[in-house]
Amino acid sequence: MPKVKLHKDGEVIEKEVDKNANLVVMAGINKFPEIKYGCGMGRCTKCTCRVLGGAENLQAPNWKEEKMLGDKLEEGYRLTCQLSIQEDIEITQDNIKIRPPRRKSASLTK
Repeated sequence: MPKVKLHKDGEVIEKEVDKNANLVVMAGINKFPEIKYGCGMGRCTKCTCRVLGGAENLQAPNWKEEKMLGDKLEEGYRLTCQLSIQEDIEITQDNIKIRPPRRKSASLTK
């Protein structure tokens, strides 16, 4: 079983998770309540984390992560709601303030 190390508020929380686990789902059912999240669908960015170790064990970012995080992906940021945990990883959600990109509003023209 893969291990997830979460750095939060100066502590390190380590838990074993099932292979293919989604951390936001686990947070929602109180199996990993320390994970911050919002919508669970890749739109709000509240679940953004920075991968400290094990990034090579994650799938490549999907289109939602590319749209919401853009250049931040190169700095190791990911959306936990979009991750499928296969192997050990180490992440942090401390001091991350990423806002979703502004939506373009539809304007009416006459």
